[in-house]
Amino acid sequence: MTLSFMQHTMSIRKTLLLLSLGLSLTLSGNLAAQQAAASKYGVTIDLTTVRDDMVQVTVQAPAITQNEAVYIMPKIVPGTYSVSDFGKFVSDFKAFSKDGKPLPVEKLDTNRWRIGNARQLDRVTYWVDDTFDTPKREDVLFEPGGTNIEEGKNFLINTFGFVGYFDGLKQVPYELTIKKPEGFYGSTPLKATASTDSTDKYELPNYVDLADSPLMYNRPDTTVLRVGEAEVLVSVYSPSGRVTSQPVAATVKNILEAQRSYLGGTLPVDKYAFLIYVPERVGKSGSFGALEHSYSSVYFLPEMPEEQFSSTIRDVAAHEFFHIVTPLSIHSEEIGNFDFINPKMSKHLWLYEGVTEYFASHVQAYEELYDLETYLGKLREYIVTAKEYYNDTLPFTVMSAGVLDKYENEYGNVYQKGALIGLALDVRLRELSGGKYGLRDLMRDLSKTYGKENSFKDEELFDKIAELTYPEIRQFFTRYVEGSEPLPLEEIFRKVGILYEPVATQQIISYGGFLPGFDEATGKLTVAETADMDAFGKEMGFKAGDVLLKFNGTDITPQNIRDLIAVELQSIKPGEKISFTVGRKNSNGKLKEKKLKGRATAVKRAQQHVLVPDPAATPEQLQLRNAWLGNG
Repeated sequence: MTLSFMQHTMSIRKTLLLLSLGLSLTLSGNLAAQQAAASKYGVTIDLTTVRDDMVQVTVQAPAITQNEAVYIMPKIVPGTYSVSDFGKFVSDFKAFSKDGKPLPVEKLDTNRWRIGNARQLDRVTYWVDDTFDTPKREDVLFEPGGTNIEEGKNFLINTFGFVGYFDGLKQVPYELTIKKPEGFYGSTPLKATASTDSTDKYELPNYVDLADSPLMYNRPDTTVLRVGEAEVLVSVYSPSGRVTSQPVAATVKNILEAQRSYLGGTLPVDKYAFLIYVPERVGKSGSFGALEHSYSSVYFLPEMPEEQFSSTIRDVAAHEFFHIVTPLSIHSEEIGNFDFINPKMSKHLWLYEGVTEYFASHVQAYEELYDLETYLGKLREYIVTAKEYYNDTLPFTVMSAGVLDKYENEYGNVYQKGALIGLALDVRLRELSGGKYGLRDLMRDLSKTYGKENSFKDEELFDKIAELTYPEIRQFFTRYVEGSEPLPLEEIFRKVGILYEPVATQQIISYGGFLPGFDEATGKLTVAETADMDAFGKEMGFKAGDVLLKFNGTDITPQNIRDLIAVELQSIKPGEKISFTVGRKNSNGKLKEKKLKGRATAVKRAQQHVLVPDPAATPEQLQLRNAWLGNG
């Protein structure tokens, strides 16, 4: 296109020389401007005028050469593996010609609008509502993959929730303009091509890159880190002001330095952004978490004590940041050319999410942020969840391909069994190579083989991995990823001197034995049922409906309850004094605090999926464990 444009311009200039040099330059310049404008989208999102919790979007259309054009908002976006239907949040959609006259518009379905007389099309305009406070339960989206519009406070712009594309023109460049309120700052991995007090402009090569580039606008609370050669932005929006960017950035820097070391001393990005929204109460989805992008990640995490927040952000950030490896550098054709309306799912969620989750915990053991006991506890969580909540014999490739519909309820297993597949593959590679080659080395070799611009074919990946490593690895995939055989966990752990017992009896300190629940209105844990409560629970006096507020003076949250029960409570000796503070309704229905006191009581409980170091591990097993965990 560039060459033909230059040739065309030179021809015009030769003709216009017959008139005058000045006129030649004027007309040539006008033509160049028109040609450039026609070859890209010009999108403006106006954050300065909010109407009924909505903002207006104007899309200057690229050149349309057909009588009809279809404008598309995404149905599904990468990384969510669920239907979002962002067209639901669009209203008052209009199309205009260059002279400002309305063009005919027909809404084809939830996410598509057909425009008539499209050769005359100059622009479309519409209003976008946010997803955070949608009134319809069926429209609720996982917040990190949604949008937020809070006039004068915060705008979370996952771009795919505000901007679409014309059918057939997904690869055309975009110029994105954000009109921003006074004093607001745009946190994003993008570098602005122009910026003033009132507007920011960004250039993107195509729609896929636009959709991969979130922005968060509010009064800034940001910290910039240097991690090796990479610049990392940590941006926090906390309505209460109780969570700030500086301590969060310190935690993020700690895990990023570990990841840099883990990846060989350099990070494969030169700029990255953590966009962190910290609500005062649980969102409408009832979930907390994050969504990855190639050069950024968006977080929706609750307020909690600084130590617990640091631990949470470290674990979540470790997972999301590792997506710079996959799918940024290693991805299938289904992801490389993502279809936002009718996507075909790749069969390799074990790679995109499973290996990423495995790395997120393994890096902390390998770089000594976890001790062995803590790491085995994390691996046990994967096993317990995978075995108890998901179908362990469903082939992972089959589940991945059908994750949008038939196997939607199995998706969560990508973070559980998917991580265990990564573990098993890592140990097997270490075993076959005498400890010298592991899963990180495989990911490095796959990145060199493919890279950001080249996609692999779904059907060829396992054979390519076997070609890069060992023939035995092809059989591993056949049996445990494509096939229905459960992972041989006892055998895997035995290779590295770890004993795995599916069921074991252990003595623990009781928390009461009641069935816990969750109150969505308050975001607090509760005592849901007491029918099977043990003697300690009865002695303490727990009652159904109690809201769990404190343990030994520490606030109880859904995020720290595991540490309180599994670590702090278990460190207490039998007979020591302990207390729980609960909220209990009085006769008037008002919640009043009540402190329950007792003494720690040991009980014998059947523990499932126990992992402990083998005291009789052989030198060979210890050598392989050290290679696996980087201890020698």
